[in-house]
This record gives sequence, C-alpha cells and structure tokens, in this order.
Amino acid sequence: MEYHKTHGLLHVKKLLGHENINSTMVYVNLEQAVFTSTNDEFHVATAKTVEEACKLVAVGFEYVTEIDGVKIFRKLNDTPYT
Repeated sequence: MEYHKTHGLLHVKKLLGHENINSTMVYVNLEQAVFTSTNDEFHVATAKTVEEACKLVAVGFEYVTEIDGVKIFRKLNDTPYT
C-alpha cells in the first residue's frame, strides 16, 4: 500500500528494511497486480493558506500549480480522502 501511495521504491525498501531491491520488487509487482485499473481521474482541491495546503498533503494530495494566489492539488480517485 505504501508503494501505491508514494511510488517511492527506495522509500518502501527502507521502510521494509530490505537490503536487496529485488525483495522490494515483490511488493511492487503485487501492487501492480492489485491496482490494474488505469483510472486517471483525480480529485482536485485548492488551498489559500499553508495550513490548508499541509492538510491536503497529509491526506495524499500532490501540489500541481498556483493560480492567482490559490494552490491547486490533485489526488487519484482510487485512494480515499477526507
């Protein structure tokens, strides 16, 4: 699940305590098998303050851009959000 959220292979390797990246690849392959959907739909949210932006990042949104002082974030639909 961590790889699905972050797509950080080295992050997951370190988190799981693997010495060999091939051990971590087992979980990457499992993630790819479980989440075979190619759904590219996003939830979109905006933030005007640092506090609002931090809350969005904390639940998995990623920063996209800023327009007229409003920061725009997105998150894939296949992950729950609040």
